[in-house]
Amino acid sequence: MRATVLILPGWQGRGHAHWQMRWARLHGYTVVEQNDWLKPLRGDWMARLEETVIDTPGPVVLAAHSLGCILVAAWASVSRHTARVRGALLAAPADTDAATLKDRLPGWSPIPRQALPFRSLVVGSQNDPYGPPQLAQALAQDWGARWVSPVEAGGIHADSSLGDWPQGHALLQTLHKD
Repeated sequence: MRATVLILPGWQGRGHAHWQMRWARLHGYTVVEQNDWLKPLRGDWMARLEETVIDTPGPVVLAAHSLGCILVAAWASVSRHTARVRGALLAAPADTDAATLKDRLPGWSPIPRQALPFRSLVVGSQNDPYGPPQLAQALAQDWGARWVSPVEAGGIHADSSLGDWPQGHALLQTLHKD
């Protein structure tokens, strides 16, 4: 059975031009909608992801961006439903431990560092304003994920001029394989 792709946007959600929204439109992927994109509560976001995974028939693949990556790690540390996840693409994890984000995103620190119980890829950027490449690479190691670093892709968001981000989609496809 082909896995359902769940799109997990980051803080403030994502606009129409973001690669995640493009993927949702182009490929019919499911966007996990949160109640509050501007003042995200970790517990609320985790509960929403848990409900979505439980309610989705068959296996799932997660495509997370920024705060969505931290959500995946937090959720995986407590969920009893992680076996439903075939894999996760984690693009540009946000540094919620940094003072600049810690104050704006209370409750999202510390970043969970235990190994993820499913296959995962962390994609970082050399010039990400919300998460330095050293952090993304360290998280990949801690999470037991494969590290992939594009060249100068900013925050790997709509302003990064990635369009449909075909390279990212090709990485996502590798997670569908058993």
